[in-house]
Amino acid sequence: MTDTTTLPEARSLPAAGRAQLLLAEARMTIRDTSGLILPIGMPLLIMVMNGLGGSSDQVLPSGSTVMNEILMPLTVTMVVALVGVVNMPSFLASYRKYGVLKRLAVTPARPITILAAQGIVSLAQVLIGVAVMMGVGMAALGVTLPVSLGWALVAGGLLVAAMYAVGLLIAATAPTVNAGLALGLGAFFLMLALGGGFGPVENLPDVLRQAGELLPYGAGNAALSAAWIGEAPALQDLGVLGAWTVVAGGLAGRLFRWT
Repeated sequence: MTDTTTLPEARSLPAAGRAQLLLAEARMTIRDTSGLILPIGMPLLIMVMNGLGGSSDQVLPSGSTVMNEILMPLTVTMVVALVGVVNMPSFLASYRKYGVLKRLAVTPARPITILAAQGIVSLAQVLIGVAVMMGVGMAALGVTLPVSLGWALVAGGLLVAAMYAVGLLIAATAPTVNAGLALGLGAFFLMLALGGGFGPVENLPDVLRQAGELLPYGAGNAALSAAWIGEAPALQDLGVLGAWTVVAGGLAGRLFRWT
């Protein structure tokens, strides 16, 4: 990532200081009530509402249920997308607005340290959200762990990387906090609509369905769905996630402004 200003060198932040910075980031996230509840509450509500319908117990040709093969992968993908594409860009845009990154640049903390802390806190939020979904689903809705747990972890890791790369690109280009939030929400709902969030992707026109398959939401959802029923995810889906990680992450690195 590049900076447009010349900043003095600073010593490395000691481990205790990094821990304090991480704790401060966690406290700020907890205080942001809407940003904390939305990525967990909204997917959970959608999952429960769908799960209470009798169709969620329907057995599909694969031998899995609608809840396991369709609703759980969709819910997990939604959690990752909300945290990575909506929450994180708005936080980073607010840091730039108030000059937090610029001030940190002349301290031992360095701006990259706060990015790492925000990434760790965001990842913790994702893990908590997924754990809540799984806990409620397994306790009340007949959800089971993915049959191919290893592939699910691979797909989930690539999904997180791709969504975070998109979020960082939004943070890098958004001129204001409101713009970052608007771009994040716009990207989220676009991917949701084309990735099966508003109905089966088979009902979409071919051009929209194919576009959705090339976005991280659709690819991640398909990869997790395959892992849930014991199949290896399609190479195209894994490749799409990897490509978004490299391309969006690379652009974010080139365009990100510390000030």
